Amino acid sequence: MSDAVLTMPETLVDRALKRVTGLWRDMADYVARREEALTVSEQMAACLAARGGEVSARARAAQLAAAYRALPEAEKLSFLRTLAGFDADPAQVQQAIAAWSKAAEGAEKAAAKVTLRRALESPRVKLLMQFTAIPDGVKLLVDLREDLLAVMEGDPLLQALEADLKGLLASWFDVGFLELRRIDWNSPAALLEKLIRYEAVHRIESWEDLKNRLDSDRRCYAFFHPRMPAEPLIFVEIALVKGLAGSVQALLDPKAEVMDPAKADTAIFYSINNCQRGLDGIAFGNFLIKRVVEVLGQEFRGLKQFATLSPIPGFMRWLERQDDSRLTEEEAEALRAAAGAAAGTGGLAALQMLLARQEWDAATLKALESVLCRLCLRYLALEAGRNPKRAADPVAHFHLSNGARIERINWRADTSPKGRRESAGLMVNYLYDPEAIEDNHEAYAGEGKRALAPGLRKLARG
Repeated sequence: MSDAVLTMPETLVDRALKRVTGLWRDMADYVARREEALTVSEQMAACLAARGGEVSARARAAQLAAAYRALPEAEKLSFLRTLAGFDADPAQVQQAIAAWSKAAEGAEKAAAKVTLRRALESPRVKLLMQFTAIPDGVKLLVDLREDLLAVMEGDPLLQALEADLKGLLASWFDVGFLELRRIDWNSPAALLEKLIRYEAVHRIESWEDLKNRLDSDRRCYAFFHPRMPAEPLIFVEIALVKGLAGSVQALLDPKAEVMDPAKADTAIFYSINNCQRGLDGIAFGNFLIKRVVEVLGQEFRGLKQFATLSPIPGFMRWLERQDDSRLTEEEAEALRAAAGAAAGTGGLAALQMLLARQEWDAATLKALESVLCRLCLRYLALEAGRNPKRAADPVAHFHLSNGARIERINWRADTSPKGRRESAGLMVNYLYDPEAIEDNHEAYAGEGKRALAPGLRKLARG
């Protein structure tokens, strides 16, 4: 892509944001010069005290934000611990609890409850709220939580700070505040570059590869937040095709003929990416899929199926922990014969010998296909993680909890090194039937029941 294409015209909004950002930077610099001798803890206390009024307090917040951004990674932990230290006053909490216990029922009890609630509020929450008033403040808090998630394990105070921050972000990033936006080749170059950077499922190799993924028979949609208008939160890539897709290499082949999207009967969601690690655990992926299904259905009346072509990232790790009881005698014997293993070799040991081969000949492929497809279906349909009602595979859990059903296991659907390493090249289609989504979701969320296509139920039980 040429430099001319990468250079985007500056809009009125861009210039306004620059002016506002510059104003806050100037104010923060002024406060910094006046309070340069203060420690980080003292600066935080000054923010909370709001000396000089709200404007000065927010300027101090801008100063703290700039200081945090500039810190080396090794020094951010100290900043976070200092911030976490601004916890509720234990003495005030105890006093409020005692007052609530002694209060008479009715108005007195209600007033005591309000006092108790205020005593339990951590001053750090007020400080976090002040960051939102500065340009890029919401993005700062998202990044701050990403940093917290990486270092908080085993530290109760940091975990409490993370819980406060997650609660704030969950309310600010409610799906009602999010904007669904289509991304195409005419989108700003800076946004397209982020698309390349955030794609974690199927790496985008080049600008030409990206252009292929944004062609007329493809769609890409993302959620954005009004306080982070240039940062996608989550995006999905879709191919408009005929029938269920069974190979991601075929789907992404740049030499494949471009299809007339009006003739497509199936929308394949082949890549879903969360872009902000600081928003992990704040669910809006299910809303994205439902919104996109609605938008595509309105644009293309010929679409009859909405499905995914999804990776199975946990399958090989699960398979390595299994024993020979997972195989029938016939399967074990066929695997030993294909691997050229001795008669006493275990079936799964022979399976691992075959999987380790760099090239799979016709005999190897024949021996592997039925066994791996059956075991993979069992893994997706029956195996659970720590929660017995939750699918062991994280991608399966995501789609099943969103109301999809397991539709088809695809053999040699991802022949890339990553695909072979994670799932022996297998991928799965999850089908989103608009009429069954709610029922499937309720059955899985409530009882852990996983919806399966009729043709797979007997195989899964076997």
